[in-house]
Amino acid sequence: MQIKEKRIIGLTGGIATGKSLVSSMFEELGAYIIDADRVAREIVEKESPVLKEIEKHFGKKVILPDGRLNRKRLREIIIADREKRELLNSITHPAIIERENKLVDNANSKLIIVDAALLIESGSFKRFKEIILVYAPFEIQVERLMKRDKMSREDAVRFIKTQIDIEEKKKYATYLIDNSNGIAYTRKQVKGLYEILQE
Repeated sequence: MQIKEKRIIGLTGGIATGKSLVSSMFEELGAYIIDADRVAREIVEKESPVLKEIEKHFGKKVILPDGRLNRKRLREIIIADREKRELLNSITHPAIIERENKLVDNANSKLIIVDAALLIESGSFKRFKEIILVYAPFEIQVERLMKRDKMSREDAVRFIKTQIDIEEKKKYATYLIDNSNGIAYTRKQVKGLYEILQE
């Protein structure tokens, strides 16, 4: 049975706000989750057309001896060079969107959530009528990241600042899940929002 009326929503957050936790809660309730990070990994698998295109533009140095993508090397290149970053995006984004659209078409669910860390930064938010933002204040982000990744405060702050400020992201949100007061409170909000989205 193919469901005709599908509600497709973007889900995003900031570093250490708990986006993955909220995504898994929606999945437990019955939402179909499309993980943009997983899609991005799948489209550059060994021998894939996208990987061949990356090799053509970036050279053999971004390919490991076994034929897989050398993510570390590619990351170093695109962090240092904005034009190269934009080139990579122009190669990968159309393939990511095409794959996500196929997953949406094949999903046998009324509620589809596309979970993407850089939804706002990449401009992909424009594809969605509704966006859920997983929120935690900046200081909580810093504390969590220091604890989670054994980082210094300075490194945690620098890493968080590679994304748009969480307060700024609120402007893009249709719905907000506040994940700063414990799992039970977060779960209650997710459940409430899931029921609203079923209407």
